[in-house]
Amino acid sequence: MSNDKPQAMCASELASIVGEENAVCLWENVEVNQQKRIQQAIASGNFPSCIVYPRTQEQLAAVLATAYTNNWRVLPCGSGSKLSWGGLAKGIDIVVSTERINQLIEHAVGDLTVTVEAGMKFSDLQALLANSRQFLALDPTTPELATIGGIVATGDTGSLRQRYGSVRDQLLGITFVRADGQIAKAGGRVVKNVAGYDLMKLFTGSYGTLGVISQVTFRLYPLQEASATVVLTGQAEAVSQAADILRGSGLTPVQADLLSTKLVSGLGLGKGLGLIARFQSISESVKEQSNRVLELGQKLGLDGAIFIDGDEANLWKRLQKRIHSRIQESVITCKIGVLPTAAIAILSEVEFGLIHISSGLGLLELEDKDRVLEMRLRTQAHSGFLTILEAPAAVKEQVDVWGYTGNGLALMRRIKEQFDSKNILSPGRFVGGI
Repeated sequence: MSNDKPQAMCASELASIVGEENAVCLWENVEVNQQKRIQQAIASGNFPSCIVYPRTQEQLAAVLATAYTNNWRVLPCGSGSKLSWGGLAKGIDIVVSTERINQLIEHAVGDLTVTVEAGMKFSDLQALLANSRQFLALDPTTPELATIGGIVATGDTGSLRQRYGSVRDQLLGITFVRADGQIAKAGGRVVKNVAGYDLMKLFTGSYGTLGVISQVTFRLYPLQEASATVVLTGQAEAVSQAADILRGSGLTPVQADLLSTKLVSGLGLGKGLGLIARFQSISESVKEQSNRVLELGQKLGLDGAIFIDGDEANLWKRLQKRIHSRIQESVITCKIGVLPTAAIAILSEVEFGLIHISSGLGLLELEDKDRVLEMRLRTQAHSGFLTILEAPAAVKEQVDVWGYTGNGLALMRRIKEQFDSKNILSPGRFVGGI
C-alpha cells in the first residue's frame, strides 16, 4: 500500500463495513477479467490491496470516509468496462465498485424520468423502460456491461447525440459521495448546487476524480413507431457533399455518422467512405426521409441502401461492436473532435474511424504512438483535439493521454483541490495528471 497501514487491517476495516463477502482482499482472488481491467487502469507495478463492493449508498459513504481517514488512494468503478480509458491511476490502494448498488429508485412514467442507482447496468435499465415504451437516449460502449454511473463518469455516448445530445443533456439530477464520505446532491428535486458549480455537468466525464456517483436521474423519451437506416458509400468528395446537404436540410436523423473506408468494407457496406443515417418517427415520416437521403445519394453518384427491421438492428449492432473492439492489443483507440466540415479530410487519412456529422466527435484506431502524435496535430489544425482512450500501458506512460492545450488546467486543479484535497480519488486519470 502507499502508506504504512497493514493490509490485514485494511481488509478488516473494509470487511466490517460491507461484509466479508463484498471485500476481496487478496489480488490472486480477484476474478481474471477484473484483474485485467484494473491492470489496464493503473501504473505498472502497483496492485490494489482490496476490491470493495458496497451494497448501499451508506456503505459506499462509510468506505470512502475510512479511506479518507487513512489516506488510502481509491479507484472508483462500476463494472470496470471503461477502466482502460483515461490516464493511468497512480498509487491505488483500494478499488471501490458500485456495481452492487444497482436498484431502481423511481420510474415516473408520466413525467418521462427515471432515478436509478449508479451500479445498474445500462442494458437492464433499457429493458425495464421498454416495458413502458420508453428509453434512455444514450448508446454507450458495451451496453451489456456498462453501468449508469460509469457512463456518466466517462461521458460515454455515441451516435444518438445527433438527435438527443450528450450525457449532460440527459441528466436531471445526481447524487454522489465526496472524498471525505459525505453524501451530496444536485439537480432533480434538490435544486441547490454545492459550492456554486453545475455539478451534473462537472461530474460528467470527470473519471471519478471529484467524487463517486451513487444515484442518477435522467430524462426519458418514448420509443418511436418506426425505424430505418440509409447507408451511402463512394468517393470522398460526394460523401462530403451528402453530409453537408444533410446537415443543412430539414431532415431529422436520430443518428448520423461518417465512416472510413475500412469500416465500410469491414461491415460489407460497399467501397469508399460511408454516410450512415438513421430515422425514427411515424412510419410515413421514416419512409419519406429515408427515400430523400437515398435519392440525394443517387444524384451525387453514391451507392445506397435502406435497412429496416432485423437487418437494421443487426447493422447497428455490428457497427457498435466493431468500433468498440480492438482487433489487436497494440491498437490505440482515440477519441477525436474536429469541425464537422473537416471530418472527411480526417477520415481520408486513416484506415479505421467514425465521426458524427454534426458534433465532429468520433473514434479513430491508430497503429502506434507516432501516428497518434501526427493525427493529434492534424485534429488541432482543424480546431479540434485527440485523446487516447485505450492503448497499451507502455504507450500511455510515454504519451500524454489527454493532449490538452486549453487554458483551463489551473481552474481544474482548483476544483479538484476543493472536492478532493487529499487527492485520493483516481489520482492521475484525468487531464494534467489530476
